[in-house]
Amino acid sequence: MSTIRSLETRHCDAGWRNYHFVRVETDDGTVGWSEFDENLGATGITTVVEDMAETVIGEPVEAVERVRAKLVPRVRQSYTGVGAMAVGAIENALLDAKAREMGVPCVDLLGGAVREEIPVYWSHCGTYRIGDRGDYYDSVETLDDVVALGEEVRDSQFGALKTNIFDFRGEEPSPWRPGFGEPYQPSLTIEDDQLAAQREYLEALREGAGPNTDILLDLNYNLKPEGYIRMLRELEDFDLFWAEMDLPSAEALADVRRKSPHTIASCEALVPHESFVPYLSEQATDVVIIDALWNGVQHTVRIASMVDAHQLHVAPHNYYGHLGTFMNAHWAAAVPNLRIMETDIDRLPWDDDLFTTAPEYEDGKLQLPEGAGWGCEPDEDALAEHPVED
Repeated sequence: MSTIRSLETRHCDAGWRNYHFVRVETDDGTVGWSEFDENLGATGITTVVEDMAETVIGEPVEAVERVRAKLVPRVRQSYTGVGAMAVGAIENALLDAKAREMGVPCVDLLGGAVREEIPVYWSHCGTYRIGDRGDYYDSVETLDDVVALGEEVRDSQFGALKTNIFDFRGEEPSPWRPGFGEPYQPSLTIEDDQLAAQREYLEALREGAGPNTDILLDLNYNLKPEGYIRMLRELEDFDLFWAEMDLPSAEALADVRRKSPHTIASCEALVPHESFVPYLSEQATDVVIIDALWNGVQHTVRIASMVDAHQLHVAPHNYYGHLGTFMNAHWAAAVPNLRIMETDIDRLPWDDDLFTTAPEYEDGKLQLPEGAGWGCEPDEDALAEHPVED
């Protein structure tokens, strides 16, 4: 096996955000890639990754775990955020390089595939079409448009969708996500009129999607526990595949789960693996969502095994570019306790140009990619054609 000669980052414009990548190269010319994300407050991963290059260069490409063990002490005092995400991004690029040198897909380094097809749901259904991203997607402006969107999903090959909270009562529809400051409502409370507005939106989506399309509802960080409970009870008679939410307290989430008429999914924001322990100990959620770009794919498989020991399912957190989707496909194929995988179907017009391979779906299932490594990499010439805008 060869050694790591260089570690660099690459970036490109992805419409309403940027795509970010780690590129490692060995002394025999093998290149490994990973995708990472600096959206929603993760700014700084690039700096940390580049600062860590000196620790990685000269290490054997096959020593993925050794490199991780050397990197963790470098970010010990910030190992619950950007530091941990940077370690995961480097781990993922090394795993790709190692697999490419061996001429095998990454899933083979994770124990081999238990499935060749990965069930997926259409994520951010409506979310990317409502509001200020209309320049990139077909706009959804009325509840009739919501019905039509549901019909589009029903008539597609995808049997499940996930959406967020929206309010169609004003002149223009608006997201309702106080956890992200829209609207500014630091108390994170919800009133009866907003509960009614959410039901109205979901009923329109269900009307179009029909009874056989699963609907997942992402409530994010937008409420306190009593608000989540009120929302779930308001929707008690509504058929939800799961309700997704994020709470910093495992005990509080466990209380919501006990009082919920719906399946609860959570944990997508947790990093590193130690952060999952209280949520498992408290039996706080039914489905554990894991971000493998943050935690590292190899480490994510270990987290999934921890989850399996508690008799729970896992699901990938995946709202990234094509490379991120392929990276998630490999660990989703390797773990027995997979429930379903997130993927964005609404893409940017130039997404397929940025990567050597695009995801392939058949009957609503992502096909496990073939070839060495992830089976996909960024096209560096195409990245240069879509530079990051200041």
